[in-house]
Amino acid sequence: MSRYCAATCALLLVLFAFPFVALGESVTLNNGDHITGDIEDSDGKALTLKTAYAGDVKIQWPAIKELSARTPIYVTTEDKKTISGSVALNGPNLTVQQTSGTMVEVPMAKITAIRSSEGQNAYERSLHPAWNQGWDVGATVGLGLARGNSDTTNFNTSLALDRKTLSDEIKMYESSVYASNGLRGGGVTANAILGGVRYDHNITERLFAFGAGDFTHDELQGLDIRQIYTGGLGWHLIAKPNITTLDVLAGINYTQETYSGTPTTPAPTVTRHLPGITVGEDFMHKFGGSTTLNANAYFYPDLSDLSQYRFSLDASLVTKINNWLAWQVGLSDRYVTNPPIVGTKSNDLILATGLSITFTQRSRSASD
Repeated sequence: MSRYCAATCALLLVLFAFPFVALGESVTLNNGDHITGDIEDSDGKALTLKTAYAGDVKIQWPAIKELSARTPIYVTTEDKKTISGSVALNGPNLTVQQTSGTMVEVPMAKITAIRSSEGQNAYERSLHPAWNQGWDVGATVGLGLARGNSDTTNFNTSLALDRKTLSDEIKMYESSVYASNGLRGGGVTANAILGGVRYDHNITERLFAFGAGDFTHDELQGLDIRQIYTGGLGWHLIAKPNITTLDVLAGINYTQETYSGTPTTPAPTVTRHLPGITVGEDFMHKFGGSTTLNANAYFYPDLSDLSQYRFSLDASLVTKINNWLAWQVGLSDRYVTNPPIVGTKSNDLILATGLSITFTQRSRSASD
């Protein structure tokens, strides 16, 4: 009987001790509360602890009195160095015991990130995502029809793609408008397509190099195609992705334009080759958590004749309805000082609105 009791006591001791061994990461708060769980990550201001009973719990560092973790934790400092090991809070410092046995004291004020093993793996993969990952995509379609005493058709589209990593960014866009009036010989009253792509590569935290291509077709201006190829440098003037960003940039461009008349004004084909300068800005601002304003403007002086220039403006205001659906208002303006087709106007403005479908293709995390 004594052997049976001893075995039973030993088994109960193991069973009761097991949860505390499994949850080897614990936090003691200044008010005496004790929380156990798995350390997820930290931005240096708050610690996220994954608990079995309350999910993710975010704790401000000043509220933490003691911290201990036996599973490997990755600590990144402001000088971009990363060390890993078991950690413990020691006053204003975090003590990291590496697998080699070396003890490292890291001041809390110099820590920029704390991650679990899974979080560190996901972070490292996000630095070099596959080409089919990391895309933010938004598409808008608008359609208007009238029949009977009226016979009109209006159709507009908008597409924006963005893929941003810590070292580079790819932006692509498209917008178009088509309108016709079937009464009294109205015919096509609008037919324009705009599109472009830009690649940015960070040289420093603020300075980046870029290359871009922009393309325009405008039937009523007689413009078959305008191609603008630009290369230059930019500066991240404001870099607060959750609130406001502003990039300014400048470079040299090469423009090729082909005009061949309009449906009502036939004309011989005219092709122009224009070296020029590109000066521009990209702006983003978030109003609360549901509305975002994006705007970019570019100015293209003609180096062969500085009295001539082109100008472009693209802006959109997007208000989220839910995670994938939004309402978007878009504005595009293109101005050229000297269109070669007689009777055409210098400026074309497109204003479009409609429902926008958005989705994000992110890199898969370690837990996926």
